[in-house]
Amino acid sequence: MHDNQMTATERRATVGLGAVFALRMFGMFMVLPVLTTYGMALQGANESLIGLAIGIYGLMQALFQIPVGLLSDKFGRFPLIIGGLLLFLLGSVLAACADSIWGVIIGRALQGAGAISAAVMALLSDLTREQHRTKAMAFIGVSIGITFAVAMVLGPVITHAFGLSALFWGTAGLTGLAIITTLFFIPKPQQHVLNRESAFVSGNLRAVLMERELLKLNFSIFSLHALLMASFVALPVAMEQAGFQRQLQWQVYLVTMLISFVAVVPFIIYAEKRRRIKQVFISCILIFLLAEAVLFSAGLQLWFVFAGIQLFFIGFNVLEGLLPSLVSKIAPAGYKGTAMGLYSTSQFLGVAAGGASGGWLLQLNGTPLVFLAGIVIVGLWLLVSLTMREPPYVSSLRIVLPDSAKQQSSLLAENIKAQPGVADVVLVLEEMAAYVKVDTRQTSRRDLEQIVAAAS
Repeated sequence: MHDNQMTATERRATVGLGAVFALRMFGMFMVLPVLTTYGMALQGANESLIGLAIGIYGLMQALFQIPVGLLSDKFGRFPLIIGGLLLFLLGSVLAACADSIWGVIIGRALQGAGAISAAVMALLSDLTREQHRTKAMAFIGVSIGITFAVAMVLGPVITHAFGLSALFWGTAGLTGLAIITTLFFIPKPQQHVLNRESAFVSGNLRAVLMERELLKLNFSIFSLHALLMASFVALPVAMEQAGFQRQLQWQVYLVTMLISFVAVVPFIIYAEKRRRIKQVFISCILIFLLAEAVLFSAGLQLWFVFAGIQLFFIGFNVLEGLLPSLVSKIAPAGYKGTAMGLYSTSQFLGVAAGGASGGWLLQLNGTPLVFLAGIVIVGLWLLVSLTMREPPYVSSLRIVLPDSAKQQSSLLAENIKAQPGVADVVLVLEEMAAYVKVDTRQTSRRDLEQIVAAAS
């Protein structure tokens, strides 16, 4: 098998783990556009408790994600992934059987406690070679994006036809499929690979927390997902108040998602190819500011609501693609997994804060107050982002070292550091790996592998 091609095992691992992610996320995303409207029929429901039901999933994910990832290093990936999926399944069944809002809240909390993202990414590292890992992770990222778009459209359709409980039963069924996929389709790894590019390393925590640019990105992803959740508390209500029936709302999500996916491509190409990430980043935050302002002033004017939703999703989809790339560029060599762990925790804290505060504000004074709060959040986010530095245009690579590297590690590190475009290098001899930050336009992975091979 040529090195440039994935093996059959690598392809199965990538497709299988992508499917596990997608099946689990599908049910979670489908709830977003319908819970605030259809959920009000539940016993004891009010806007604040609906917001709590949306947000508590994120809170539990934030609490459990890093610990579950660390436990998977100790006890193995499969037990933690299956255990997390079973918890998610139990939460889905509990929410499906519930006739009160509290039953749904407890079900959603259990779903969130099944935090398997870190364990899944660690398993992907065990099952793929270095040169294919970025492709495999990109495949999973794309599968999540497509899942989000399809779920936004199907959630309102299924709920209108069969009710809210059917949505949770469907989620339980999809989670069952994810468990079957994990048990019977995904290959079993021969060994665990401690890969600091994808795994959280607790000893790296202090170094990552001291990096101010990473803290700004954590605030960014917190703000992005707080806005998303608060908006999904308010948008279905705003459309209904403007005279657009809830059973037709899927059409809006379908059109706005398709347009925003098409619009994302030139933004991302311009940002990465022309090396204008900061300009694109700030532009998207300004698009968010415009979106929230349009939604705040829309009142009962339906086309204003539609325009606000369209602007929102253009900004959201671009930033959802750019932010992980920025974390990868800014994280010090060998610290990317830890940086991504804190980034994901910040994302889920944003989900929790946005859902809970969105519901409370909606109950307090209706949809305009939610969108006004959105304007305030985006304003703060803009001020923080204006202080960001232009990121280094480097990739994070992990190069496997030969045994002979132990004797000449300092010389090898110097040789790698001397290559054009290499910003940072860390040799971790207990892993027999070199973590390199490099501009791949100047020095490619193959160039670095040849230097390492020549030293052996």
